[in-house]
Amino acid sequence: QVHFVESGGGLVQPGGSLRLSCTASEDFSRFYLMAWYRQSPGKERDSVAAISGDGTPSYKDSVWGRFTISRDSGENMVYLQMNDLKPEGTAVYYCNSPENNAWGQGTQVTVSS
Repeated sequence: QVHFVESGGGLVQPGGSLRLSCTASEDFSRFYLMAWYRQSPGKERDSVAAISGDGTPSYKDSVWGRFTISRDSGENMVYLQMNDLKPEGTAVYYCNSPENNAWGQGTQVTVSS
């Protein structure tokens, strides 16, 4: 199992931006699909963005046009650029692959004025 490490979270005002980063101690380029998930208090974890090995992204409807996922296989990194953040975006954000069962600690994003 690959253990991912997420970073870049923090407190931001509504309308603000954050860039989340994800890496691991071992190469995860073998995973065709990588995704960012989030879990808000009292809710289940769900996917907000995913990217395939050929770079094709997909997004949850509620973040489309505001979030951008990217991956750099050479650097073993996955990113999530989040713009125009809304209070409902407050959550712990995780990166993972549907092919991987281990979860990292995530990074907390709080959107509040």
